[in-house]
Amino acid sequence: MIAFDRQEALRYLGYRNTEPDTAVADSLARCAAELQAAVQPKSVFAAFPLSHPAENTLEIAGVTIRSENLSRNLKGCEQVYLMAATLGIAADRLIARASAVRMSDAVLYQAAAAAMIETYCDEVNDAIRQEAESAGLYCRPRFSPGYGDFDISHQRDLSRLLDTPRKIGLTVTESCLLAPIKSVTAVIGLSRTPQPCHRRGCEECGKTNCAFRR
Repeated sequence: MIAFDRQEALRYLGYRNTEPDTAVADSLARCAAELQAAVQPKSVFAAFPLSHPAENTLEIAGVTIRSENLSRNLKGCEQVYLMAATLGIAADRLIARASAVRMSDAVLYQAAAAAMIETYCDEVNDAIRQEAESAGLYCRPRFSPGYGDFDISHQRDLSRLLDTPRKIGLTVTESCLLAPIKSVTAVIGLSRTPQPCHRRGCEECGKTNCAFRR
């Protein structure tokens, strides 16, 4: 069962340094419990070669990526892990059903599921870190398409390279969104020298007016 990070869910709901009233708190706990019972998380990851052919340009397994943010994140790396994780279709169904009956519950499911996929990604990230360390390598913070100037169209490349439709049932829509919706793809750099992860999450993103910023 995936742990439920209540504070993260409240952040997605827009609560900053405040607590919801009893009705909202109870409804959030109920929706989170239903999600925990229903979701079937799956993941896949694999290592790929990385090269830096030009400034702010990367090549991963034949895929060319132009991104200043990702290039900075992967500076000094010669390999990367690509990863994909999903909560599965059950979360989508709960959200869709609530959207047709009680929109307030749909919002709570969305927030709880967003927190859960982040928690699950952290678990997958830990497994990757352990595998990397056994080979004498160190991980950089994971970085997802659509984050900073890393174009969201690269969702397709990561999905293809990891064969996510077959392995975990994760596909990419024409607009480059992931389906099921509570899913994540990411790049994790591998370096031979440790580097403190002093910039991660919202601190790395230039969108300072985001409502969900930590």
